[in-house]
Amino acid sequence: MSNKIKILTLSDHPLSPSGVGTQTKYICEALLKTERYSIISLGGAMKHVDYTPVHVEPYGQNWKIIPVDNYGTQEQIRSILRVEKIDAIWIMTDPRFYEWLWLMENEIRPLCPIVYYHVWDNYPYPHFNKKFYISNDHIATISKVTDDIVKTVAPEVDSTYVPHAVDKQVFHQLSLEEIQNIRNQTLKEEDRNKFIFFWNNRNARRKQSGTLIWWFKEWLDKNNLHEKAILLMHTDPKDPHGQDLDHIINHLNLKNREVMLSTAKVDPRNLAAIYNMVDCTINISDAEGFGLATLESLSCGTPIIVNMTGGLQEQVTDGKEWFGIGLKPSSKAIIGSQQVPYIYEDRISKEQFMGALSKMYYMSSEARRAMGTKGTEHVDRNYNFDDFKQKWINLMDSVVKNQGSWENRKNYNGIYFGEVA
Repeated sequence: MSNKIKILTLSDHPLSPSGVGTQTKYICEALLKTERYSIISLGGAMKHVDYTPVHVEPYGQNWKIIPVDNYGTQEQIRSILRVEKIDAIWIMTDPRFYEWLWLMENEIRPLCPIVYYHVWDNYPYPHFNKKFYISNDHIATISKVTDDIVKTVAPEVDSTYVPHAVDKQVFHQLSLEEIQNIRNQTLKEEDRNKFIFFWNNRNARRKQSGTLIWWFKEWLDKNNLHEKAILLMHTDPKDPHGQDLDHIINHLNLKNREVMLSTAKVDPRNLAAIYNMVDCTINISDAEGFGLATLESLSCGTPIIVNMTGGLQEQVTDGKEWFGIGLKPSSKAIIGSQQVPYIYEDRISKEQFMGALSKMYYMSSEARRAMGTKGTEHVDRNYNFDDFKQKWINLMDSVVKNQGSWENRKNYNGIYFGEVA
């Protein structure tokens, strides 16, 4: 183990079901299977019952996960960096969560490089992020939007486009017979032939969960489809960062399973069965860095309805074919905060959304399946899981070789020149 390349990762807990956690797990496993790497992961972004470090099987001592609050502290980084003599630090998610880490760049980067897997949802170009971008040795970008942003805002930083991927051994298209068997085993008899729209997201403000239910109910009313269509939502209806979905459902008098909530944690293979069982997956977030659920849906051959924002727009079309319905934002408002001074918030209209529901609902089952099958081929071509893993192995190998660490550290001097007014 002493001869292995030591990586410290900071992200959502790698064994958590979040998109960030899932992708972190995929990347860690790809590196570990080379048998040239060992990994220490600070697993954050969740409430821990036990903070005892654990070793992940079958990797044993080569992969240790340390539960942390948020994403860690400066003191933890200093200790792990020097005690373990880390060769590279790998971090993932929104830059707002790592300002504390980049503030100690002058302590970290003389010893080892920082690789940042970056997500940013939208334009205008966030020039206020440049100070964060230049604090890394390499940036991997999650979407074409993010890649363009990084290359424009900080062209001096090495960057590589590495979009998310899904495991085709788990998320793949089933036969019509298998799908009907899943429906028979999962649904009540009176629901088995209904059209099912699926929504798999965190119940958070930008995900537009309340809007989705409200507009879905109006669409049912308008088309007299209360007995023929279901909205299945896999989420926490009481998430403190979102709306009270139970209250909305009750307020709208949706008492006949028009909106069904799935709240239990689901094994990935069972989640893949749900994607196959449903007729369409929806994501109308006003901001979405990538949107893993819709990629999983396409991988299972189920078409999508999405807002043309962030990474969603590159999933629903390759520029020639469509693998669902993409809704261009009807408004683009500049919103912001003290940390993020400006960013577009993309909103669709109710009329657009209801029109998309109708188009998908009234499409023949053969046409929907053909659209979904094309989506599966799109995923295979552009988000191939084997390619994703190899890209990360190649990227980390390159960073370790070209940047070095500790006594072999290269290409970093920590000196910046600028004009003084």
